[in-house]
Amino acid sequence: MQYTISKGYKVDSYEFGNQLFGAGMGASVEAEQYGKDIVVLKNLVKELHPDPKTQPKVLGHSGYYDEKWFNSFLEVLGHDVVDGVTHHIYNLGPGDDPNMIAKIQDPSYFNQVSQTHKGVLNIVNKFKPQSGAWVSESGRALHGGAKDLSPTFADGFWYLDQLGMASTNNQKAFCRRTLIGGNYALLNTTTSIPNLDYYGALLGHRLMGSTVLAVTPESNPNLHVYAHCAKKKPGISIIFINLSKDSSFSVTLSNYERQGRNLRSTDVVKPNFEFRGSKDIEEYHLAALAGNIRGQIVLLNDVPMVPTETFDIPAVEPKLVNASTPIHIAAHSIVYVTIRDFQAPACA
Repeated sequence: MQYTISKGYKVDSYEFGNQLFGAGMGASVEAEQYGKDIVVLKNLVKELHPDPKTQPKVLGHSGYYDEKWFNSFLEVLGHDVVDGVTHHIYNLGPGDDPNMIAKIQDPSYFNQVSQTHKGVLNIVNKFKPQSGAWVSESGRALHGGAKDLSPTFADGFWYLDQLGMASTNNQKAFCRRTLIGGNYALLNTTTSIPNLDYYGALLGHRLMGSTVLAVTPESNPNLHVYAHCAKKKPGISIIFINLSKDSSFSVTLSNYERQGRNLRSTDVVKPNFEFRGSKDIEEYHLAALAGNIRGQIVLLNDVPMVPTETFDIPAVEPKLVNASTPIHIAAHSIVYVTIRDFQAPACA
């Protein structure tokens, strides 16, 4: 820490530990000791970074979620020591699992993670750390990732779904393992050319704002939908993830607005209006070349996404579709949609 300061490097946060503790016998004792150690770190950070305006955050516990462990840890700390509660997610097992390609198309494996997010969020709300919950490390698979899947189109199902799920559950940060290195890199470890997930992440960064909207899709487990206010411009942006290899979907939108404050759980909330926009919808359809989700070429609106001769990122342009036309979500595809004249009250 002193060396970093001496070099003038800006530090955003210090995360203490890396999967040092876990559930089981002695978990509460371990959590209490960890809590005491992180108090020491917090005091050291204050001493080395005395200016509150530039003082780095202190994060923990940097491991897998376990309710008993997290409760013990945060009871020791109280509400004003740790700035963010961090946890790790690797939800598809070890990278050498021969069934990985099946799991990455199975909604049940994705949905299991929602319970982890909700558990962490409940504990954070209970103890109120300053910066909320963070996914400080996440990958599709343990032990370096899945060698044959990270650079393929199929990996985007996991990655973009996790980004949407983390946002929906109020996770303040999502850190992918890794930018470069191992078998789960976002960039090719030899050439630094983007793997396919890069393009999905780039679209998410450009289109999805910080305000998350509630979405109630039709009940089909293969179609995952997440919506945000559009980034920097009017309207909303939505991502559709179709895990099915056989079924496509035709989607129309309705806006639900809860105007009553005392609705019972049995009340039916009717749409405030069905979308009838005047502006064209901006659509970005991501699909695998020739439908091969294990391939390493992604199409954006039927155009291959490969770096230019000067190694620049190719142009990322939407397809403009009449607002009266239902949104088509092809089998095994990922679609971003931005609607400029959709009136969501939260985005006003």
